[in-house]
Amino acid sequence: MTGLYKSRTRVGLVAIAATLAATQAFATAGYFALGYSAVQRGQAGAGVANGEDAMSSAINPAGVATVGNQMSMGLQLFAPYRGFTATGTAFIPSGTVNSDKNLFPVPNFAYNKVLANGARLNFAAYGNGGMDTTYPAVANANCVAGVYCAGAAGVDLEQLFMSVTYAQKIGGFSFGIAPTLVAQGFKANGLDAFKPYSMDPAHLTGNGRQWVLGGGLRAGIQLDLTSTLRFGLSAQTKMKMAKFTKYAGLFADGGAFDIPASATIGVAWDASKDVTVMLDYQRIWYSGIPSIANPFPNGMNPLGGVNGPGFGWKDVGVIKLGASWRSSPTMTWRFGYAYSTNPVQSSMVMLNILAPGVVRNHLSAGGSWKMNAHDTLDFSLEYVPTASVTGQEYLPGFGPNPASTLKLSMHQFAATVGWTRTF
Repeated sequence: MTGLYKSRTRVGLVAIAATLAATQAFATAGYFALGYSAVQRGQAGAGVANGEDAMSSAINPAGVATVGNQMSMGLQLFAPYRGFTATGTAFIPSGTVNSDKNLFPVPNFAYNKVLANGARLNFAAYGNGGMDTTYPAVANANCVAGVYCAGAAGVDLEQLFMSVTYAQKIGGFSFGIAPTLVAQGFKANGLDAFKPYSMDPAHLTGNGRQWVLGGGLRAGIQLDLTSTLRFGLSAQTKMKMAKFTKYAGLFADGGAFDIPASATIGVAWDASKDVTVMLDYQRIWYSGIPSIANPFPNGMNPLGGVNGPGFGWKDVGVIKLGASWRSSPTMTWRFGYAYSTNPVQSSMVMLNILAPGVVRNHLSAGGSWKMNAHDTLDFSLEYVPTASVTGQEYLPGFGPNPASTLKLSMHQFAATVGWTRTF
């Protein structure tokens, strides 16, 4: 084994360990990330028809069919500010209550290898999504303390995707297929007030973190329509996950919490030799996951039961517009805007205090500085202005409180830095 190979191996193992250690990625499209590398995030996640680096496999497995021997790694510092404001309540606290813990590290790593037949083999590890709320045991005039009258409350969902991609370009057509393993972790606390409405109160809240495994398939194509125009399509199946048995009294069907199917379609146009414009549309089918999509309450079905209540999320559509400008041989600038529909309905705000994924508009900018023949520094900044959804407090066992108003709000900041090494 050569010294160079040993060095690459050590770097890869360190990157994988970092990804395993910190996979929190509080979401921007419901609970899905818009993009995964600094390059993608600088373009608001656009690029399904424009593979650029080893991490391109995360948004389209076909995107790495023209990428050479390369390693890419990065770290995002993500800052979501979320909370709620309530008036006229009889259960949750009135006033404004914000979640703690507003800074999360989100690493990513990918390695691309050119095979003897011209195909590519790619390994990628990245946080695809997640949600986190940490509400302190705030004073509550309706009880002793806490958002749900049971002290500190919140949830923590983490997802780590690990995929192996085979990609190849034949003429103007590229394809990629990526069997994907997913590790998913979850914990919840402070939900004791809902125990009377659970089929399994002992496995509803406060049982610590549980990790489960599952997986599915991701695949994509890219087609050169002309010398300057490309088409891309990428999709993933529903990721079938093992059940959260520690939370079998919270999630529908005894702790089932699969990851929704999604698909992205888009085009990339080289407007000039130095400017590329990208337009993508992504659809995420939250409606296929009962624990996410079922309303709360859901008839007489108990929490954790067959077809039990969920968060009441709708399917989400995301439009992503990105541009890259190669201003010099060593510098590329990127800009992006994305709009995501809101999965949270006004009638479902009560339980979504735990998961206020209500943001819509996303602005981003970034760039890549080619430091030498092999190394590139990538960076991006993102801003998501405040969005909100307003509804009413829901009183367990009684129904909506017409005298109340409950507004969920969130805004976000993020900064990402990455390193790309070509061999």
